[in-house]
Amino acid sequence: MTAPLAGRTVVITGAGQGLGRAYAHRVAADGATVVIADLNTEAGEHVAAEVTEKGGNARHHHLDVGDPASCTALAEYVDAEFDAVHGLVNNAAIFSTITMRPFWEIPVDEWDRLMAVNLRGPFLLTAALLPALRRAGDASVVNVASDAVWLGRSGYLHYTASKGGVTAMTYSMSHELGDDGIRVNAISPGPTYTEVPRGTVSAGQKAAMHAAQALHRDAEPEDIVGVVAFLLSRDSRWVTGQVLSVSGGLIHR
Repeated sequence: MTAPLAGRTVVITGAGQGLGRAYAHRVAADGATVVIADLNTEAGEHVAAEVTEKGGNARHHHLDVGDPASCTALAEYVDAEFDAVHGLVNNAAIFSTITMRPFWEIPVDEWDRLMAVNLRGPFLLTAALLPALRRAGDASVVNVASDAVWLGRSGYLHYTASKGGVTAMTYSMSHELGDDGIRVNAISPGPTYTEVPRGTVSAGQKAAMHAAQALHRDAEPEDIVGVVAFLLSRDSRWVTGQVLSVSGGLIHR
């Protein structure tokens, strides 16, 4: 059986750790060549080496998604290395390092940096990679939203606002890029636990989230990666403009 992503090139941002790392391993296992685009060069190169050791094809390229020049540099790199980009996962985001606080106490510079990465980043990079995505003929963009938007989670208003923007961006992008054969969808995870420390979640909060879910357990990367792989594959060729909640039944829309 042919691997579902064989012969395809997929760019994943923020793939040096956490869910991005898990996405990189999965799409490489499904046959894609993975470009691990991460601000942390050491972490990105480490994940590329992990994927390669398992028989996959991966390479790292430095990226600051909030910097237009850095997005342009990545686009120039993929143009030189590949015929086209078949998939883009806009995963990079600021979250685990956030200090939870009332919105009126959020420093303006923290708001601006988070928006630059979480919201402006997907806009900048998708635009920069658009020629390479168009050349694919059937490319897929997967944005990463969050079920925190629908829950109205307090303590990090800038994060929920940024992910609400990603959701709206997904709807509009899907219509603007449909004529190019480019599909644009988003996943909307709930709390998902990786190797990245989550000091902002107390035991009581975790128990409350378990109780609110239809599936009463922690979510792990393996619970999320298959949905991303599906959206990148031709199996989802008639799916676009959708935001898929991947949260064990935490919310119902």
